[in-house]
Amino acid sequence: MSVLGEQAAVLPEVDPQRPSVARIYNFLLGGRHNFAADRQAAAAAQAVMPELPAILRLNRQFLREAVRLADAAGIDQYLDLGCGIPSAGNTYDVVRRLRPAARVIGVDIEPVAFVHGRLQLAHDPAADVLYGDLLDAYEVLGSPPVREMIDLGRPVCLMLVAVAHFIPDTGRLHEALAVYRDALPRGSLLVLTHACRKGASPRVEQVRRIYNNTTAPMAARDAAETLELFGDWPLLEPGLMTFGEWCSAPGRQCESDIAEAAFLVGVARKP
Repeated sequence: MSVLGEQAAVLPEVDPQRPSVARIYNFLLGGRHNFAADRQAAAAAQAVMPELPAILRLNRQFLREAVRLADAAGIDQYLDLGCGIPSAGNTYDVVRRLRPAARVIGVDIEPVAFVHGRLQLAHDPAADVLYGDLLDAYEVLGSPPVREMIDLGRPVCLMLVAVAHFIPDTGRLHEALAVYRDALPRGSLLVLTHACRKGASPRVEQVRRIYNNTTAPMAARDAAETLELFGDWPLLEPGLMTFGEWCSAPGRQCESDIAEAAFLVGVARKP
């Protein structure tokens, strides 16, 4: 069997003419796995909002800190929903630097993310990527990679980083997250970052329109709506924050004041 495994047979044909959210993200972070249509869409969004790459870098900063928090709590299993195309500073990269034997399963519906993820992890027996829709929670949890590598009797860190705002169907999103939360044991963490709707400027609306012409329309949510995604899991202090509030803590340096209200971020633990 090839390095891609049997899932490669079900991958849809990639349309290089239609921009992909995952490939735009990859380009804005300096990655190489993208097409001309993705670069054009990214350029259009960046022309409207020049701080967009800084926002994504802030998102990566928070991801790194959240993974360190999980690692300090002794968690050595990660389920990364919407893992994206492999690039420096992603969940797998950060986890591997902290704990080489930790188990990491990525899930993504972007074929390019799956293909390059499988190639990256071909020689890592403790990591894998699943081609699937994170909204199909039962299928994700019942998939061979998750069944074989994730022990649901021990705490898991569930990552939902910069992906929920590309799921406009709030009802299905809530249903899926409820399934994941129910399946995970006490002590598990949910790490979430989400585009913030409150105070959105006309520029943000222009960026949203650009993304609406990609593979995944954008649906920013306010703090109350984002808080609901954690269900009944209590948030760790200091709770749900904007990037600006998170950056205000001692020892953190954030490069863009303009980007401070762009995202809401938080980590919750299952009691």
